[in-house]
Amino acid sequence: MDWLGAAQQLRHDGQPGVLVTVAEVRGHAPREAGAKMVVSRDRTWGSVGGGNLEASAVARARELIESGTTEPEMHEAHLSPHARTEHGRQCCGGVVRLLLEPLAVRPVIAVFGLGHVGYELARILSRLPVRLLLADSRAEQLDRVRLADVIDGDADVGIHHTLLGEQVLERLPRGAHVVIMTHDHAEDFALCDAALRLPQPLGGIGLIGSSAKWTQFQAQLAAAGHAPEAIARITCPIGQPGIPGKDPAIIAIAVAAELLQALPASQRAAGAAWTDERGTSEEGRRCLKGGPEASGKAERGK
Repeated sequence: MDWLGAAQQLRHDGQPGVLVTVAEVRGHAPREAGAKMVVSRDRTWGSVGGGNLEASAVARARELIESGTTEPEMHEAHLSPHARTEHGRQCCGGVVRLLLEPLAVRPVIAVFGLGHVGYELARILSRLPVRLLLADSRAEQLDRVRLADVIDGDADVGIHHTLLGEQVLERLPRGAHVVIMTHDHAEDFALCDAALRLPQPLGGIGLIGSSAKWTQFQAQLAAAGHAPEAIARITCPIGQPGIPGKDPAIIAIAVAAELLQALPASQRAAGAAWTDERGTSEEGRRCLKGGPEASGKAERGK
């Protein structure tokens, strides 16, 4: 796999990495300007020249990964017998400037239920640099013609037609944000129950519904063996307070606004660098908080 394929694979797998590019060469150097390498926590793809130049770049790239930074940085290396690093000397005689660009992990948002509100929420979220997973037990709700404007957005969209949404939940990465808004209260409950049993911590769990629905669910979840502190991880009703209205699009805006507040600032816009098929790059507490304004809307907008 070349460096571009590796960058795309890391993005698909939700794993961080760093794109290392030879930005400038003065004098003799192992590789020319434009040479690229991708570094992950445990692998590399491509090469910027080998030797101590590459070893130093890999070490620094992994420091950036562990720090979680999204800021690119320049690194200058002197390839001289007098310039010793912890990885040795390189005697090409030139000077190389390397650009290190973090490939940040896109936040994952899983929406269960693509009815009126779920569809409008998917449309909004599809315009953001996120990994958007859409699941529904009804095939017609996931028709690609219906979802054409969702698929065409900036998000990486995954579509899952399954009678058991729990199977999608089990595959979610650590820190994923879950929004449950199916057409069936029994399905909603099964997803809430399964979400609380996951071994990996989620970024947040939001449930669409009224206060009455949530009171009923709390009792049922307790009867299913969930402790109060676990049940409190679910937010119901959902939606940013102060956005009144029962139209599906308005409810979706309120939910999306609350989700945005839960994402790190670096992930709300283009975020850290990611590469397109031409090899160029783009700059790239609680998940969902309930509010009285969202309460009644949720039941009618599904």
